[in-house]
Amino acid sequence: MKTHLASLDRRRFLHGSGVALALPLFESFSGFADAAEEPARKSRFACFYLPDGVPMPLAKDPAHKDWSWFPHGNGKKFTFTKCLEPLEPLRSEVTVLSGLSHPSVRSIHGHSNADQFLTGAATGPRGGYRNSISLDQEFAAHVGDQTRFSSLVLSTDGGTGTPRGAHTLSFNRGGRAIPAEHRPKQIFDMLFVKSDGNAARRLALSQSALDDLLADARSLRRTLSGRDQKTLDEYLQSVRDTEIKVEKAKRWMNIPLPKVDVDHLKLDITPEDPKVYLQTMFELIYLAFKTDSTRVATYQLGRENGVGISDYLARAVGFNLTHQLSHNTKNPGGWKNFGVYCRFISEELGRFISKLKTTPEPAGKGNMLDNTLVLFGSASSAFHLSRNYPLILAGGKNMGFKHGQYLNYAGDNPAGGPWNGGREPWQKEITHEDIPLSNLFVTMLQRLGVKTDRFSDSTGTLKAV
Repeated sequence: MKTHLASLDRRRFLHGSGVALALPLFESFSGFADAAEEPARKSRFACFYLPDGVPMPLAKDPAHKDWSWFPHGNGKKFTFTKCLEPLEPLRSEVTVLSGLSHPSVRSIHGHSNADQFLTGAATGPRGGYRNSISLDQEFAAHVGDQTRFSSLVLSTDGGTGTPRGAHTLSFNRGGRAIPAEHRPKQIFDMLFVKSDGNAARRLALSQSALDDLLADARSLRRTLSGRDQKTLDEYLQSVRDTEIKVEKAKRWMNIPLPKVDVDHLKLDITPEDPKVYLQTMFELIYLAFKTDSTRVATYQLGRENGVGISDYLARAVGFNLTHQLSHNTKNPGGWKNFGVYCRFISEELGRFISKLKTTPEPAGKGNMLDNTLVLFGSASSAFHLSRNYPLILAGGKNMGFKHGQYLNYAGDNPAGGPWNGGREPWQKEITHEDIPLSNLFVTMLQRLGVKTDRFSDSTGTLKAV
C-alpha cells in the first residue's frame, strides 16, 4: 500500500494560518503495510534527577518512622513513609531500590556526581575531567531516528553547567555534555509548531489561530475511529491546558538567579511559580511522548550544591532555598522540612506517572505507562554521600518489569543521620558494598530492546526488576 506524504503529514499535524500543531498517533492509521498486522510496540524512556540526596534519619531518631525517604520493609511487604506516600495509589506500578551506586565515585563528595548519574564514568573529584555516553543517549542511538527528535534534554537551570556541576543529565558518545533546554515556551514551540517557510508565527492562544486549527481538527475527526476521536479531543484540551501553564511559567524565567549576597526572603516568588513551572516541564514530556515526537527524555530538576534558579523550587512548599534543607536536618523539625519537599516532588512524579497510566497507548495496546520506563533518582543519599542512591523505577510492564516491590540491597542499617560537623559520611570508610548501578542500566537497555550485555562498569544484570 503506497502512502502519500501529504496524507501522512496531515495525520501528524493540524494546520492553521501559518501555524501547525503536532498530533498524537492514531490507531486508525497504525498499519500502512497491512491493516491486519499488529503495530510494533514503541518503548519510551524518561529519567528525572533530584539533587542534594534525600532525608535519612537514623533508625533511633523519632523522625525515622515518617520522614526517612526509603520505605520500611522489603520485597512486596513494605510501607511508604510520608516522603513517598503520594505514590501509594501507584504502588503496583513502581519499584523502589536501595544499595546501588556507581563504584568509580563512591568516595567522592556528592555535589560532584550528577554528571555521572546516567554514565557511570570516573569523572573524579578534581583536575582532569572525562565523561562517557549517558544511558538515555545509548537508547536514543537505537530509536532516535524513528521520531522527530532523537531525545528531549531538559533541566530547570538549562545549558550544560560546568564539569562536576552539570545542568544536564545527557552526554554524547564522546562524553560531551548535551545542553539542556529550560524555557517552556521554546520547548512547546519546538515540539508542537512545525517549522517551515511560513513559521515566523508561533501557536498562541489567539482565537483566530485556534479556530483555524480546530476547523482542520473537525475535518480530520470525521476520518477517525471512536477511540481516536476521544484521543484527539483529550489531546487538544491537554495542549490548550499546557499552553496556559507555559504562559504562567514565563514569570519563573524572570526570577533572578540565586546569589549569596541578596536577601532571598524578600524575592517576589509565590508558591505557584515553581509548582506551575515543574508541572509544565512534566507535561511537556508527556505530550512529547504522546505525539511520538521523541521516545527519550531526561529532566534534571536541579543542580547540586544550590547553584541556579532551581534552588528556589522549595518555595512551592513554603521554604526558602532547596539546598539548605539538606544542611538543616540537625535543627528541630529539619528532617520533616526536608521530607515535605521530597513529598512535593513525589506528588509531581506521581502526577506524571498517573497521566501515563490513564492514557491509552496511541495506536497500541494497554496504556502509555506500560510502554514507558521511568527512572527517578539522585547520585547521593545521606548528606553528600555518593552511595546507596535513592532510586525509583516505574512503568515498562510490557517490557517485562515487575513492580509493587522495594528491593533493599542496602541492608538494615544504611548510613544516615544529620551532619553535625567533622568528617562527612562520604569521607568515612565504606562498610557496605553497593551493587553497581550500571547492572540495572544493562537490564533496562535490554528490556528497552537494545542488544547489549554491558554498560559502563557493569558486572551483570539485575533480574529482580
